[in-house]
Formats: sequence, structure tokens, C-alpha cells
Amino acid sequence: MSRIGKQPVALPQGVTVAVGANNVITVKGTRGTLTQAIDRDIKVEVKENEILITRPTDQIRHRAMHGLYRSLISNMVKGVTEGFTKQLELVGVGYKATNSGNTLDLSLGYSHNIIFDVPTELKVTTLTEKGQNPKITLESVDNQLLGAVAAKIRSLRKPEPYKGKGVRYSNEFIRRKAGKAAGK
Repeated sequence: MSRIGKQPVALPQGVTVAVGANNVITVKGTRGTLTQAIDRDIKVEVKENEILITRPTDQIRHRAMHGLYRSLISNMVKGVTEGFTKQLELVGVGYKATNSGNTLDLSLGYSHNIIFDVPTELKVTTLTEKGQNPKITLESVDNQLLGAVAAKIRSLRKPEPYKGKGVRYSNEFIRRKAGKAAGK
């Protein structure tokens, strides 16, 4: 049995879970509502203050989905109660980030600024302090959407290994390479 899949998901106070038709699960909490379609073979049961996920057989496909859907439901419950945040850092001379609403204006060393429209489900804030790298903070209840948008912003100028310039996650470590002077 899947070690992750067999663990029940605890439901905090104020969170309601409903399993609808076609195995669509809806989680409502203080921060919002999330829905997720679950595979028809995976069974989801709501008992008192926990959610149990079971699979019918030990087929490879069922085992793979068992842990996946347990993690997705757990992230949904955490999202509607606490929410998720990701912080990006712009490292490089002249790199800037400003936002107006959900429109992000990035200056990343190209000949033009990049205008990036962030989905309305996310909240964006930018911070620029003197002597520090500009920071972009993304907040959302949906962990999948948050990760996808953060990865898209990072892909606009990936960190390079020689000087470390680019857009990186704030907790990311960039492995640095020696330049051509090291070969002599």
C-alpha cells in the first residue's frame, strides 16, 4: 500500500469537503474554494474530521494515483486554510520588478521590459530595497497554479552558472562554475 496514500488527511475547523458527481471533490475554507476531479477508480470518503483515500487494486496505475490524489487533496485543504507563497529574487545589475494590480513589469536586461499578466487567483507584491535584490512575492490558495506561474516567471531569465544572474527562487542554490581563467 502507498505510504502517502494510506495516511488520512486531517480536516481543520471551518473546512468543508463535498464529493460530488463524477468524483469531483470540492474543498471550502476561510480563504476560498477549490475543486479537483478525481479518477473514477479512486474512492474518497469523508469521515468526521478526516478524509480517507482508497484504491481498488494493486495495479501500478492505481498505486500511482493513490498517493497523487492524497497529496492533491492535502494541498487543497492546506491552501484554503493557510494558503501558499513563493518568493522570487531578481539577481543582476539593473534588474527591476514593479507591479500594478496583477500586471508585473519586469526589466531583466533585454532591450525591452517584459509585461507579465498574473492570473487573478494569485496576489502579487514586489519589494525593492536599497542594497538588496528586487523580490517578487506570489500568494495563492492553489498550489499547482502558484508553482506554474512562478516557474513561468523564472523561465523569462533563468539563473546562469557563471555570475548567478537571473530570476531565482529565494531559497534556491545556484551551483557556480569557474570561468575560463580557472583553466590556466
